[in-house]
Amino acid sequence: MSSRTSVRLAEHTWPEIKAALDDGTTTAVVAVGSVEQHGPHLPVIMDTLAGDELARRIADRLGDALAAPTIRPGCSGHHMAFPGTITIPSETLMSLIRSYCESLDEHGFEHVVLIPTHGGNFAPVNTVAPEIAREIDASVIAIADLDENMRLMNEGLAEAGVEYEEPVIHAGAAETAIVLAVNEGLVRTDELTVGHEGEVSASRLLSEGFDAISENGVLGDPREGTAEAGEAILERIATPYAERIETERDAAR
Repeated sequence: MSSRTSVRLAEHTWPEIKAALDDGTTTAVVAVGSVEQHGPHLPVIMDTLAGDELARRIADRLGDALAAPTIRPGCSGHHMAFPGTITIPSETLMSLIRSYCESLDEHGFEHVVLIPTHGGNFAPVNTVAPEIAREIDASVIAIADLDENMRLMNEGLAEAGVEYEEPVIHAGAAETAIVLAVNEGLVRTDELTVGHEGEVSASRLLSEGFDAISENGVLGDPREGTAEAGEAILERIATPYAERIETERDAAR
């Protein structure tokens, strides 16, 4: 393939992608992100930045995979009190995921991996993945356990020496750390402000909206985030995800 070591599908031409498929590339990694508020200090594209980077790292580890463009927007209705958020119904998101999988299957990918990076997308991914798997030839592998995802983020913070744990993660230390690691210029460091700290009622968050929990759209303390912690978080997630994908692919053969 040209451009030459990149595993990002979007950076290649169609003949290069065909050649990769002919040469043994079997897997497409698809992150499912969002366009939604992440406080006054992070861009609305945060979940998509994380998805792009995780998909790239996972594809690198697999060695025979390409990272497809991250799906966006996602299911972000509970953030609509904050300007810039773009949301779609879960049915629309599931239809979009199905179309992604069908397209990649038609071109010869044997495995499609779905990795949500926004909390509101985990349930739709888990709902639609088995349906799609029954409809196409490719195996559909969903890595979509929200509790596990947040646990891995907190483990990454701790590994980097950040003594701060977030019971629910949104625009606080962990996500700020990820953006610092991926593109630190996108973090408005002069706007780092503490949001709601402590436990969060998920039912209230979804029913009343995020602004009922946090006036500034932040959970936790983003000042605790560091680029080193962001790197640790990304590695802490990418490594077991890649291992699980390997296991799932072996089982599908």
